[in-house]
Amino acid sequence: MSFDLSVIPHKNIILAVTGGIAAYKSAILVRRLKDAGFSVRVVMTKGAQAFITPLTFQALSGNPVHTELLDTEAEAGMGHIELARWADLILVAPASCDTLAKFAAGLADDLLSTLYLATNAPVWVAPAMNQQMWAAKATQRNLTTLVEDGVHVIMPDAGEQACGDVGLGRMPEPEDLALQVTQYFHQAQRALVEKFGMLAGKNVTITAGPTREALDPVRYISNHSTGKMGFSLAAACYAAGAKVTLIAGPVSLDTPNGVQRINVSSAIQMLDTSLQMLEQGCDIFIATAAVADYRVAEIAEHKIKKSGDELNVALVKNPDIVATIAQQKKRPFMVGFAAETRNVEQYAAGKLVAKKLDMIACNDVSRADIGFASDENAMTVFFAESYRMEKRDLEKASKQEIAQQLVEAIHDALYRDPSQDDEF
Repeated sequence: MSFDLSVIPHKNIILAVTGGIAAYKSAILVRRLKDAGFSVRVVMTKGAQAFITPLTFQALSGNPVHTELLDTEAEAGMGHIELARWADLILVAPASCDTLAKFAAGLADDLLSTLYLATNAPVWVAPAMNQQMWAAKATQRNLTTLVEDGVHVIMPDAGEQACGDVGLGRMPEPEDLALQVTQYFHQAQRALVEKFGMLAGKNVTITAGPTREALDPVRYISNHSTGKMGFSLAAACYAAGAKVTLIAGPVSLDTPNGVQRINVSSAIQMLDTSLQMLEQGCDIFIATAAVADYRVAEIAEHKIKKSGDELNVALVKNPDIVATIAQQKKRPFMVGFAAETRNVEQYAAGKLVAKKLDMIACNDVSRADIGFASDENAMTVFFAESYRMEKRDLEKASKQEIAQQLVEAIHDALYRDPSQDDEF
């Protein structure tokens, strides 16, 4: 069975592992949550460490494992209060009978029970225990209390248990738990979308316009990009509920309402600013800018004087901004643009794969009616293979209308329902 969930950027999951043989499934669960795009930190009780080592979870999550409430080394980094604030969701899997009792009673004698009381994040528990312990009146009473307190209880599966008994008490499979978590965030986002817009709550960074690569203090290399498509997209993303930062090359366009604008000139400046936005938190990166492929190897300190019929200038390759951002650890949803004069779709599909993008929009700039300076455009949109989405042809329309259709395409890719994947 394949496991292919759409990425949900910048959601933080604390996976709490308690004592029980089902702890071995939690190691697989970390991998599945990571596959789905979550950042995962693991908290282990002493009982859990009797079944599986913290080193296993550290290797799988890529983060230190938290085991002690009063750990001076941990407090100097991410202490229990910071850990509680970091989480977007706390998932306790497996949740032992003892842990359920502590939560229900409000005890705080170890790291996990303290986290439970200190967090504002949703808390989910996946109980795993002997079938008789599950059926015990005290356990059921504790579960009723937890549900009343707002804890989401994932019902255990029935089947043969490690002790030889048969009945309710088995922890659900890691793939099922990861899918439930993913669907929860999809549903929460859909509620935001219905209330505030298709990109509600998203931080969007857009690059637009040309770059200028200086030859000397008065001359430069550039291109014909006007920035109109990028500015139209910035306005459309803001209208869709996003917080938008527009990194603009040298263009003569008014800043769209509600959009933060940062002016740059060269490709290096645009890349540096893009990386800064990534560090500040970026969910969607849209690269519409026509970035110069090359820059002058050495900019002349003074104006170059005419001398002879030829001027030879050494050029060096500029960094590929969209490919660089796509390779970062905190990778946002990546949207690229391809402005071509021939073999448009073929080149665009190649860039989509080579640069590891989620989506790419391409157009034929050799056409006079939709070129750089035109107020209209027509595009074809391709999606990465993992999204299982057909290409979209956006017929000739105003750049504002094309921008709205691109926002819809981004939304559809971000919030597709993974449960509809035929091969899941």
